[in-house]
Amino acid sequence: MIHDWERREKVLRKMKVEEVRSEVTRKHKSDHEADNDEHSAKKGRITEDPQIKAEFEKLCKAITDHLSVQQMSEILEVNGQDASGDSDAVVRRCQDMLFYGPPDNCPICGCTLEISEINYYCKGVHSDWSTCTYTTRDPARRDEPIKLPEYVKESAIDHLLREFQDRRARPHREMPSTDKHPFEGMTISLVGRLTRTHQYWKSEIEKHGGKVADSVIGATCVVVSPAERDRAGSSKLAEAKEKSIPIVREAWLRDSLEKNEARPLIAYDIVSDLAVSGERISLYKQDLSEEPLEAITPKLKIFGKRGIHKDTKLQEKGGQILEKDGILYNCAFVVSDRERGVNDFCIMQIITVPQNRVYMYYKRGKIGDKARAKERLDEWENVDDATKEFSKSFEGLTGNEFEPWEREKKVQKRPQKFFPIDMDDGVEVRHGALGLRQLGIAGAHCKLEQNVANLMKVLCSQEIYRYALMDLGLDIPDIPLGMVTDIHLRRCEDVLLEFAQKLKSQKGTGQKNEALLSDLSQRIFTLLPSARPYIFRDFHDVADHAAAAIETIRDITRASYLIGNMSGSTLDDPLSDRYKKLGCAISPVEKYGDDYKMIAKYLEKTYEPVKLGEISYGVSIENVFAGEPSACPSVDEIKKLPNKVLLWYGTRSSNLLRHLQKGFLPAICSLPVPGYMFGKAIVCSDTAAESARYCFTAVDKPQGFLVLAVASLGEEITQMTNPPEDTTLLEQKKLGVIGLGRKKTDESEHFVWKDDIKVPCGSIVESEHKDSPIEYNEYAVYDPQQVSIKFLVAILFVERNTNRVQLT
Repeated sequence: MIHDWERREKVLRKMKVEEVRSEVTRKHKSDHEADNDEHSAKKGRITEDPQIKAEFEKLCKAITDHLSVQQMSEILEVNGQDASGDSDAVVRRCQDMLFYGPPDNCPICGCTLEISEINYYCKGVHSDWSTCTYTTRDPARRDEPIKLPEYVKESAIDHLLREFQDRRARPHREMPSTDKHPFEGMTISLVGRLTRTHQYWKSEIEKHGGKVADSVIGATCVVVSPAERDRAGSSKLAEAKEKSIPIVREAWLRDSLEKNEARPLIAYDIVSDLAVSGERISLYKQDLSEEPLEAITPKLKIFGKRGIHKDTKLQEKGGQILEKDGILYNCAFVVSDRERGVNDFCIMQIITVPQNRVYMYYKRGKIGDKARAKERLDEWENVDDATKEFSKSFEGLTGNEFEPWEREKKVQKRPQKFFPIDMDDGVEVRHGALGLRQLGIAGAHCKLEQNVANLMKVLCSQEIYRYALMDLGLDIPDIPLGMVTDIHLRRCEDVLLEFAQKLKSQKGTGQKNEALLSDLSQRIFTLLPSARPYIFRDFHDVADHAAAAIETIRDITRASYLIGNMSGSTLDDPLSDRYKKLGCAISPVEKYGDDYKMIAKYLEKTYEPVKLGEISYGVSIENVFAGEPSACPSVDEIKKLPNKVLLWYGTRSSNLLRHLQKGFLPAICSLPVPGYMFGKAIVCSDTAAESARYCFTAVDKPQGFLVLAVASLGEEITQMTNPPEDTTLLEQKKLGVIGLGRKKTDESEHFVWKDDIKVPCGSIVESEHKDSPIEYNEYAVYDPQQVSIKFLVAILFVERNTNRVQLT
């Protein structure tokens, strides 16, 4: 029996619902034309009415009082909703569905949506590598009646639930906006080369309530690159330390934006790692008797497939990785999934020591959080039992069998499972190359010409490789990324190529595009683990932190093969030995000779300052070397080809050994950004300004190398002002391409070198192509046999206050 007061309440409730529905309908009609996105069918954007809120709370209480959690689960199930999870989740979903209607599944992956305090989010998987990233404050609702089990008719709230069974009686719900300004009232100073440009961070900081200051005085904090933990020569950092201004990693900016609140500065402090010591001395200009301090970087704990983890201490007892039936029992695994907050690694090894003792080492933890990593070292009575446990653990971690992986590299990524990093049998350069304390001795015993010996010291030193990996955020001490197999590198390339194609065909910037970028990011950071993974936002991110990272790991791995293990005695002249293996004749260029003068002029004319924030950096020449790599065609061979040009090529110092030994390789993919927009090509420039961007690292690491190469553009040259949609034809025909930039070199100043090799040396001027996506001209050559490395120019970036490039 329903009492009179209940009837009156029911009538009032219906009137309120009809009033809200009418308002929603009017709102929907007025907004319909403007709202033409994927949710064009939703009922308008209104703030939840207090009366509706009160009705919802009343219904929630009635549901909780009269229905069990099990009954709510059954109601969810019959309506195609997720009924799993704890009781709080079930109650929250059931209440939302019964009052507002059943939400549609995720439009990206098709899984059900979960409710939080601020939004609805998908808890499904986008792929085997990543969870879905879809979120919304206003989900689409199914246009169908709610199904209610028979037992509801017997409950005291049947009349309440029946009202909202009809979709026309349902109010509209949109989560209230939670827009915050995480940097409100903060003044932030940006220092050094960050992973994103200063202009990008400036716009983000200002958009979220903060200000960016050129000076550290009065700043809330100073944001620097993690690479600054090596050595900080910046006057800004010295001033910040002196004034006790917090110095934090760039991750603080990213995490604050993701969490929508300023994260604690102390958690991102980098000041304890800094050793401000003034301007650096170039590596190959250090006194041979000097014993410089080791760089403050993470120490590599595994150097390759046969490397025993240093934390076991078993290498001191003659320990070795178990090899049985051609299999080495040493595996490294990674899983990275930003949506789940997962970025973990795992190490497993079976180690044998003299007297037939067998140990299994296991270490697992969050990358970059060594304090909380769990590790154990268990002794086993016999090898067979240890290998069985190893195989069982491998399958539990990856969802794959161990032997097919080790013998044939057969592996399938499973959702939320680890993926193995395929380490190669060798010695990574961070372990095998010369440490800083060895450089002086190695140089003293070297029979090479002094300048060439100094160059080989740089190329065979741990520092440039440690620094490159640190700058890319790939310096994980437990995983030797500079010693991975070709199979692993191909797997990285395949992921990149697949996603480059998908991204170029994906239109728009909505959540589907976000999910695709997230999936690519998590694949890359699982294959190339980082302590600071994040979601790539655009093609520039993909180029800088996926394509360039894969190419750098490829080149460092090649350097690892060439350098091998130099950690022992340096009395046998290891530098001369590696020089012979390099297969490249290198000789100093006479400082006052014609070639040197030509190079100095070409650099001075075509260089513009590298700008980091408000600080500009000029360059000075430290040395010039002539090179004749055996892997490249000679200049005499190139001279037989048409349209020859002397061009600049910029690259990290860590990539040089590979270039000098194997020659240039084309870019690994096609992306609509400078350096990659012409596809799988070797890309050079007629300006040192463009090439210097790729070899400049940070203010505390001012050394770099520019390469001068002679390139033949072939019989047919194609000029472009926009990146081609498809580069396949260019790659197949191996056409020479010139990408015309917004700036060019003054053609009236160009000259010819060596009879018929054009040198586009001229002052940088504005071109007629003001809408070009590239700043300086780029030259693309698709056949490595049309490019010859001729000169290697060692340069030093110098902070400058004038507009004149410093040349010495």
